[in-house]
Amino acid sequence: MMTIGTILFTWAKGKLIGTDSQGNRYYTERRARTGHRQRRWVLYNGAVEASRVPAEWHAWLHYTVDEPLTPSSGKPWVKDHLPNFTGTAEAYLPPGHDRRGGVRPRATGDYEAWRP
Repeated sequence: MMTIGTILFTWAKGKLIGTDSQGNRYYTERRARTGHRQRRWVLYNGAVEASRVPAEWHAWLHYTVDEPLTPSSGKPWVKDHLPNFTGTAEAYLPPGHDRRGGVRPRATGDYEAWRP
């Protein structure tokens, strides 16, 4: 959720540069401050989660490129965006994790413990 300060700052000083496939809107300052580069920011459509920023907009937000890159969809290896599931029930838990029973398979014969 955006704060009232962010909404007012965006309304007063922001210039819309574009939107992404998730509806996030990307802004820059209308006029750069003397001696500084223009600020860039995103207003999220829904939950504020940094992992929802696509790679092409991430590069633009971090001043890696001057203009937003074109989306790289249409390639068979490009997957749809997935949010960061850390801390949720959908989070990845490797075998042996405490929340998966905490039981790991026994080590095979290729492991030898170090003894000083």
